[in-house]
Amino acid sequence: MQELKRAIILSLFLLYLNTVSGCELLGRFNIYSFVILQHVSNQQILFRFYMRAFRWTQVMIFAIEEINNDPAVLPNISLGYKILSSCSSPTNAVRAALTLASRPQEIDLTSPCPPAISALIAESGSSQSLAVAGTLGPFQVPIVSYFSTCACLSDRAKYPSFFRTIPSDYFQAKALAALVKRFGWQWIGAIQSDNDYGRNGILAFTEEVKKLGVCVAFVGKILRTYSKDKILDVVEMIKKSTVRVILAFVPEGDFYPLMEEVVKQNITGIQWLGSEAWITAPRPSTPEVYQAFGGALGFVVQRMAIPNLKPFLTGINPYTDPSAVFVRDFWEFMVGCRPVSQEEKTGTEATNEICKGNETIMNFQDAFFNVMDLRVSYNVFKGVYAIAHALHQLLFCQPVGEKMVRPCLNTSEIQPKLVTDQLQKVNFRNQFGDDVFFDVNGDPPASYDIINWQLIDGQVQHVTLGHFSSDANGNYRLSIQEEEIVWRTGKMVIVEVPTSVCSNICPAGTRKAQIKGKPTCCFDCITCADGTIANSTADCTPCPQEYWSNESKDECIPKMIEFLTYHEPMGIAITIVSLLGASLTLATMIVFLHYRETPVIKASNSELSCFLLFSLFLCFLCPLTFLGRPTVWTCMLRHTAFGVTFALCISCVLGKTIVVVTAFKATIPGNKVGGKFGPAQQRIIVCFCTLIQIVICVLWLTLKPPFPDMVFKYSNKKIILECNTGSEAAFYAVLGYIGILAIICLVLAFLGRKLPDNFNEAKFITFSMLIFCAVWITFIPAYVSSPGKFTVAVEIFAILSSAFGLLLSIFALKCFIILIKVASPSLIIYKCCKYHNMTLKYGNNYLIFHNVLITVCMRLL
Repeated sequence: MQELKRAIILSLFLLYLNTVSGCELLGRFNIYSFVILQHVSNQQILFRFYMRAFRWTQVMIFAIEEINNDPAVLPNISLGYKILSSCSSPTNAVRAALTLASRPQEIDLTSPCPPAISALIAESGSSQSLAVAGTLGPFQVPIVSYFSTCACLSDRAKYPSFFRTIPSDYFQAKALAALVKRFGWQWIGAIQSDNDYGRNGILAFTEEVKKLGVCVAFVGKILRTYSKDKILDVVEMIKKSTVRVILAFVPEGDFYPLMEEVVKQNITGIQWLGSEAWITAPRPSTPEVYQAFGGALGFVVQRMAIPNLKPFLTGINPYTDPSAVFVRDFWEFMVGCRPVSQEEKTGTEATNEICKGNETIMNFQDAFFNVMDLRVSYNVFKGVYAIAHALHQLLFCQPVGEKMVRPCLNTSEIQPKLVTDQLQKVNFRNQFGDDVFFDVNGDPPASYDIINWQLIDGQVQHVTLGHFSSDANGNYRLSIQEEEIVWRTGKMVIVEVPTSVCSNICPAGTRKAQIKGKPTCCFDCITCADGTIANSTADCTPCPQEYWSNESKDECIPKMIEFLTYHEPMGIAITIVSLLGASLTLATMIVFLHYRETPVIKASNSELSCFLLFSLFLCFLCPLTFLGRPTVWTCMLRHTAFGVTFALCISCVLGKTIVVVTAFKATIPGNKVGGKFGPAQQRIIVCFCTLIQIVICVLWLTLKPPFPDMVFKYSNKKIILECNTGSEAAFYAVLGYIGILAIICLVLAFLGRKLPDNFNEAKFITFSMLIFCAVWITFIPAYVSSPGKFTVAVEIFAILSSAFGLLLSIFALKCFIILIKVASPSLIIYKCCKYHNMTLKYGNNYLIFHNVLITVCMRLL
């Protein structure tokens, strides 16, 4: 059922009480009867009186009479009024406004009567107010609206003379957005009236909720003049949508046909949010409508009680003033009969009986007579008083309440622009303690009550459960009694706040992934990538460098710290091999010390051999410093100890090589070269070569020493603890120096490869140096390419391999000869005699071996 509401335009004009000629105190124009047209079918039209708007007119008349009876406001001056109906049509509103604003031609310009009107109280609808304000604005005719909330009317450039006593939709949009934010609704629908009020209201609301990440699923458009098919299209839109919260930014007259259809189709389970235009309207506040709209929430202007208004309303009677505008229609609607003094033409069906004349409305309990919960009617009241105060300031040049003086302006000199200027300056506190003033845009301060539809004792009650207010700085405060709210889904009253989301909140460990072609509130949930987590946020955030995400991607856990330890299999194996090598070296040293007087030990230069065994013992112990958690001291120790011990080791080998090669290469009899490399020279060679390495290590530790470092590049889930060399140049200088010593040994040993097969120390040294160089040449690429703790393992492997190569190549056969003695006596005699003949042949060149050979031969025999 579609309904057409007739709104009104209220106007004011001034008269002197003591002026009688040419002026009428209360002029009335009853252009149209004040009714509602309801389209029942294409053939039948049902007329229905609109009580809400009629009460607004009565409040205006009551306020005018109260002002006229107040000696403090406009003394000796009375206010009059004219009432016209616009039928909620912008065209009719403009026509009525021009009618009111036009000066009657029959009034003389020199008459003491004021202009046609001093101000308009208009309009209830924003579209009508836009038309009226746009038409009369250039003429500076002041317009005070009591129910037009469109934010567009705050544009002073377009509407310079427009004022209102109801807050702008700009603030209502903020209030609704704050409510949506409060209850966490992310996915909502919207219904708007297809006019300026609805369009601008939803636009302002949408802009506000977008800042909060809320999505508007759909916007349905309705209007009281729309066909039923269009209404049904909006209903289908609601039924197909997944939203559970819908905002209706619609005047009551436009919304009621849709409400009836929603109730008819039993569409429940929706939480409705309402604008001030319908949330407290009496017509839809019925138990039948409550089935679908129960628990609705909305904002309305603050309520106020005007106790003195009730006697005025109950005193309305068509017999007291038969010419009173709309009173006859009101009486016929309320009492159900036609006053006998009126003609047969009425605004309702002619079948109504004629009143007897003794009917009364004194004891009626209709909502029309409730004066304790006034909202829009109170805005009308404030508008009338604001105009009265502006006129008082204009005529007496001082605010109401100050010492009375003679008027400073004649009423005939009142111009609309002067009234407009005074309205902008109005600032007073009325008898209810409410401050009345307008900001630079003609708007009052924003203040709303939060209304909740509740069914109490079978009646729909508009229960106030909170408040919203905004200050001049744009800050707002929302207070609401959540525990008192009645939520309704279907026929069940629930306690929990209803939810409305397009997609459920992503669980911990997942992130939002926007669905193409859908609003931002509609998304899929995708598991976070490794190393990122999502717990209370919608996006995956990376973990700190030393942490990694757990399996559920909802918490950052410390990364596993990895280094070569003693108790892991590799560490155990290294420890065993290292200790085995050290034990073998120590055992060999014991054998050499025990058999130090034997020809084999003496022939192998026992002093250098002991130095070499001592350095190898240290080399085997070096890998133990590479195990365990790296510290500053272990990092400095492991590299320098390795460098110095291997330098000592190779220096000893170099000394042995020089002695052997020099002795056997001195081919000229009587040459003293071999004798020059005695024990002292050998010690000097060993100490000097080792000292160079010590100097390199001291410079390394002084300038850029090694330090423990955490390496993250090898694994995302592990932290590799290793010793950073500090200076790569110093590290490779240590290795390079050892390599140089090894190459010199290899070259010298290679030069002695053609020495006699018997007692050839150079061949063993050559073989050991080949092993040593092969190990360390392959070490470099393996060291660079090995990740994590395997880098340390490669270095340990190189140390142990080269140490075992030196130990076995140089000392294994000697120990075998000393301990096993497998050679036959005849072969030993032959070899000893051969060496003796070589001694005689080459003279003193073999003097260093002569005594050894004789001793060996005699002992073996």
